[in-house]
Amino acid sequence: MAMTNQTFLSDFVLLGFSEERVVLSLLMAMIYTMILIGNLAILTIIRVDCQLQTPMYLFLSYLSILDICYSTVTLPSMLFNCVTGNRRISFHRCFAQLYFFVSLGGSECLLLAAMAYDRYVAICNPLRYPTIMNKKLCLHLVGGSWFCGFLNSVLHTLMTSRLSFCEIRYVNHFFCDVPALLKASCTDTQTSQLLLYIVSVFLGMTPFVFVIISYIWIISTILKISSSAGRKKAFSTCSSHLIVVTVFYVTANYNYIGPAPGDSFSIERLASLLYSVLTPLFNPVIYCLRNKEVRKALKKRFDW
Repeated sequence: MAMTNQTFLSDFVLLGFSEERVVLSLLMAMIYTMILIGNLAILTIIRVDCQLQTPMYLFLSYLSILDICYSTVTLPSMLFNCVTGNRRISFHRCFAQLYFFVSLGGSECLLLAAMAYDRYVAICNPLRYPTIMNKKLCLHLVGGSWFCGFLNSVLHTLMTSRLSFCEIRYVNHFFCDVPALLKASCTDTQTSQLLLYIVSVFLGMTPFVFVIISYIWIISTILKISSSAGRKKAFSTCSSHLIVVTVFYVTANYNYIGPAPGDSFSIERLASLLYSVLTPLFNPVIYCLRNKEVRKALKKRFDW
């Protein structure tokens, strides 16, 4: 009995799920299926089509891998909890989920910045593009994104796991994430909060500022295009990319740098869903399915 009570008290209780479990379960299952189908289709077509072996599509293929892993860390667990009504998650599962979620999210922050740099070189310096964006540099950028993301997650996971939690461990979220666990702690979290803020500025805000500056240069170059059709096409592509990137960075930075004390849980929950669920869902559509080259490759492969 004592062992059972000890196991019970070591669990966290997730409070993010509403009573409408059936509707929410169907919605999560549909979204996760669409994320898998969309990103796997893009990943496959980039890998098998020889005309899509360029730096831009190399980055997009790794973005698809990140989005599949990113959504898999949270959505299946959320779906299980929602279907069964069991809101408990063990200590070790909780911190494993936190580690991979933070690492993959941080990697995506940096990868999106690398993709913005790729577009900047392609549009603003097209003659030197093949020389600058060689395969070695692209692989270094991708590898660096993954390495920094996972290193950042080690710091957060170690700091958060050493906190003391209340006897009944309520986590006011859908899944285990750093801000929610800091709020669930019964000890002083000032050091962890400071670390979260500093790292979020460097890993979240800095890449976002870099992306914005890159797109300012891209747009200024597009404005010099003499053809109105060419300007329209370039603006359409860039605006779509910029919208998705902005949603991801703004909502993620809002969640990690910290909402205002008066903000409700509903706002925090919406922000989390936007960058952790909707971004992986829309990335294949915005980056690839609206792309003429990808649609042509899909049509050729599937004989549409």
